[in-house]
Amino acid sequence: MDGTVLVADDDRTIRTVLTQALTRAGCRVHATSSLVTLKRWVEEGRGDLVISDVVMPDGNGLDALPEIAHMRPDLPVIVISAQNTIMTAIQAAEKEAFDYLPKPFDLPDLMKRAARALEQKRRMPPPKRTDGAEAEGRGDDLPLVGRTPAMQALYRLVARVMNTELPVLITGESGTGKSLIARALHDFSDRRALPFVVATPDDLVPMEGPAKLLAKVGQGTLLFDEIGDLDADAQARITRMLDSLTDHAPRILATSQGDLARRLKSGAFRQDLYYRLGGVTIPVPSLRERIEDIPALAEHFLARAEREGMTPRRLAPAAADVLRAYPWPGNVRQLENTIQRLMVTGAEAEISRAEVEATLGAPTGGPMVTLDEAENLSVSVARHLKRYFDLHGGSLPPPGVYQRVLREIEVPLIEIALDATGGNQARCADLLGINRNTLRKKITELGIEVTRRRKLM
Repeated sequence: MDGTVLVADDDRTIRTVLTQALTRAGCRVHATSSLVTLKRWVEEGRGDLVISDVVMPDGNGLDALPEIAHMRPDLPVIVISAQNTIMTAIQAAEKEAFDYLPKPFDLPDLMKRAARALEQKRRMPPPKRTDGAEAEGRGDDLPLVGRTPAMQALYRLVARVMNTELPVLITGESGTGKSLIARALHDFSDRRALPFVVATPDDLVPMEGPAKLLAKVGQGTLLFDEIGDLDADAQARITRMLDSLTDHAPRILATSQGDLARRLKSGAFRQDLYYRLGGVTIPVPSLRERIEDIPALAEHFLARAEREGMTPRRLAPAAADVLRAYPWPGNVRQLENTIQRLMVTGAEAEISRAEVEATLGAPTGGPMVTLDEAENLSVSVARHLKRYFDLHGGSLPPPGVYQRVLREIEVPLIEIALDATGGNQARCADLLGINRNTLRKKITELGIEVTRRRKLM
């Protein structure tokens, strides 16, 4: 890797780490904690790549992107930010950042992106779509909250496909936020001033239904909600409608909570329609797949309820633990409804563990979510791994997938085994078929909390 990299970050540790890594890779590095200094370097013609933080002592890195692009249109900028929201990813894309990475970032992954940026010329910027203040204002009520790798990958994919003409199929369980993703794809795109129309099954019943839909949506965005639930006649009408589209057609989006590939194999879904809709597939992870986001989501819903005039309340740490342990079959929508009930039914400033357990209807978890009867564990793991890889779009996940996947499986396996054996480590090790010392080492390495109790079985 060869070239001069300009690093702007107010965190001295990050500046040091990036300087050392880039220097070892063969780059020359200029590092600063000031946006003013960064812009002066750019204006002087220094640098082949910029790596910049967003929140700086003397300004906002995202706000500086248009100015940098004006001075040096061919200079790629990689944005790194601890503000790990979909709005950061969208604003970075809107302001023509070469790439966006959330903090904490994976250093090998950042180095690969930096090498790619240095190797290829930055594309010419399209017309400016919106200013950052407007985009930020529109995103205040979007509950697309999450700092987990799965959600960060989702944000980047949404930002990349937002202004393409490709049809988008959004998949995920009920309550994961598929309709919010569809709305974000419209509201932050070039079509945001045009109609956003959700097609219902009733709209497709009459013969003239598709024609009326097209007249209503114009060149806006047309969403087919839960398209997998439509009958054969409705699917046929949609297929004929898509075949008749001209150059001035609307953007086509569709959502599905079912496995369309499985329905395709069984003949319940048309193959030609499936391929017309699947230009890009955006899989939305379930809440069980991103449990680390549950506290942030809960705080988001608590703050929104307070803004709407309800009495402020906060979660006790033990209450937050119950939320994290619950399987959430209804996903984010169920969590939102739960928080709303807790805001209305309680009077104390702090929401207790007992309140949460009573609202959820069962102590610490409630009914377990079972796999599909026709699906064994290996099939389920394969399905989730495929979704994980799909979330990264055309690029590979950060290195270390093997250990991360093993950890994801090991933690719940050991925790459930410990719970089943009442915290008795000797019995748990025997149950798992591993040495007791190995189990103790795993418990320490994975940070698993062991509670010894009597297990009645």
